[in-house]
Amino acid sequence: MTDQPTYRVRVTKDHLVFSAAHFITFNGNICERLHGHNWRVAVEVAGPLDENRYVFDFIALSDNLQTIVNELDHRVLLPTEHATISVVASDKEVRASFEDRRWVFPLEDCVLLPVINTTAEEIAHWIGLRLKEQIPDTGSLSEIQIAVEENFGQWAICRLPLN
Repeated sequence: MTDQPTYRVRVTKDHLVFSAAHFITFNGNICERLHGHNWRVAVEVAGPLDENRYVFDFIALSDNLQTIVNELDHRVLLPTEHATISVVASDKEVRASFEDRRWVFPLEDCVLLPVINTTAEEIAHWIGLRLKEQIPDTGSLSEIQIAVEENFGQWAICRLPLN
């Protein structure tokens, strides 16, 4: 057995940040107030070195992630898979409700995420799935890791296999 090195590339930039509002539920019946964060995002990709002697192009990785981050910036993030939060979109607005609470937002101000709860963990997973769609399938990359910082020093990390 030979010891083969493993390689990872990580991208985190000052511009990989989005400002967005959300609320989450926990303990079954507690719903936070609508509030916002300046979320920060980092990505890491693992795999062997290619013929150029790198795992993946830093610029391509950053550009692909920036596209996703831009979609989330200055929006309200709403979960569409939550058991007790109803999210209904029309051609102009989005209505969200939880128990006796109601919110109405302009459609253009919202991102409807196919997640159960808009936690940093779920957002990291969603970003990872989106980024996975954008990365060319070379068959050599093994893993993608997305880290989302909700508040300074509070990171949620999601690792997804790529092959």
